[in-house]
Amino acid sequence: MSRSAALVASVAGAMMVALDGTLLLLAQPSLQRELHATMTQVQWTGTGYLVAVAALLVVAGRLGDRYGHRRLLVAGVLGFGAASAGIALAPTIGWVVGLRVVQGVFGALLQPATLALLRLRYPPERLATPVAVRTAGIGIASAAGPVLGGVLVAQLGWRSVFVLNVPVAVAVAAVGLAVRLPAARRRPSRTDPGGAALLAAVLALGVYTLVGVPARGWTGAATVLGALGTVVGAAALLAHERRAAAPIVPRTVAASRPVTAAIGLLLVTAGGLFGALFVATFCLQDVLGLDPLDAGLRVLPLTVLMVLGAPLSSLALRRYGPRRVAATGVALVTVALAGLARFAPAGDGVAVGSTCALLGVGFAAVMVTATGTVVGDAPAGYAGVVGGLKQTAMNVGPTIGIAVAASVLQAGRPAGTPLSAAAATPALLALAGVAAVGLYPALRLPTTRRGAGSQEDSWRRTTSSVS
Repeated sequence: MSRSAALVASVAGAMMVALDGTLLLLAQPSLQRELHATMTQVQWTGTGYLVAVAALLVVAGRLGDRYGHRRLLVAGVLGFGAASAGIALAPTIGWVVGLRVVQGVFGALLQPATLALLRLRYPPERLATPVAVRTAGIGIASAAGPVLGGVLVAQLGWRSVFVLNVPVAVAVAAVGLAVRLPAARRRPSRTDPGGAALLAAVLALGVYTLVGVPARGWTGAATVLGALGTVVGAAALLAHERRAAAPIVPRTVAASRPVTAAIGLLLVTAGGLFGALFVATFCLQDVLGLDPLDAGLRVLPLTVLMVLGAPLSSLALRRYGPRRVAATGVALVTVALAGLARFAPAGDGVAVGSTCALLGVGFAAVMVTATGTVVGDAPAGYAGVVGGLKQTAMNVGPTIGIAVAASVLQAGRPAGTPLSAAAATPALLALAGVAAVGLYPALRLPTTRRGAGSQEDSWRRTTSSVS
């Protein structure tokens, strides 16, 4: 029963976060009109959340490892729901932006805990199936978001999409309280506030800089200063972590080749996928003039095949091992992005749908393999921090992909000149190149899944040598 509760809490929590992001996109035009907000203010409803959640994911995972993931899950989901209720009652756009930042803080507490619960309730050799269920759940939420959001906004107004989060949050919290975890083996180390603050600052500045690239370009003063600040902050963080008695990212985690390879794989593959969705949306709606429903139907096979591909990837993972499945997934994503580069500018429904289906299968293989590796390769005592790293990659990767796509779309175009469908081809090819980089970390994954006992023993030996 407790194992089932852990799976339900993990999947429902992840779906709630995924659905919230999709619903917000549908609510923004109505929100802007009712609150008399500027476009910049409306954009900050997304940017503020993204910066907050990306900055705190790893720190939240570390706190969960120390104080308990069930506590973090319940606190995160209830705080997320309370912030949603506040947004539904917000009188001005300033309140909405501020509460979205608060929502991001609680979202950061929630997301690593959803992965950690799976690691604590399932042995590593049995993680592939619950990870596949979680991946399929995220795909379902992403597919249902546009339909559900459209109905809610049309019938009840933009505030209703935030009201929806409240009962869902209460239900997830109730299920989370029913989870019974094994006795936790707390690490006898102090929390490092200096490292946590540095990491949060570096990630926040880096994400904020990337989010601004479509508007400012890679050579804009704000982008250059933000990039320099991020590099300097990262160098300071590395120097601090080397000296710290309890680094925010434990040395055993940083030294794990499977974990670091899986994080890198997720980063570049998510960048390719979400950058491609950004380009496809621009091409199908802004250039070819399709309405949102027609454009959504063109790319719907991506979500459908992602949902169907998750359990198939789980089966393949058991038979062929992480390296082969991940490399195959990266190859499929790369080929699909190259195919979109040819077909998306013309808007061919069958061709675009077919390549999106291929993209969904490939991304499902990458997600299931990389997530299972990240969470399964760590012992229970580090489940939160590796979950935070995984979620950070899934937040930063799309930001990188969109920044690359936007810069290529606008390259060489005089100011004020409308974008053309032809500009989508080089942008999608650039994203295919980004995704192809994932072959390197994919080939660094293990050929087979190790058993739970050998994994724990390996980490203990590593801990004794580097801690």
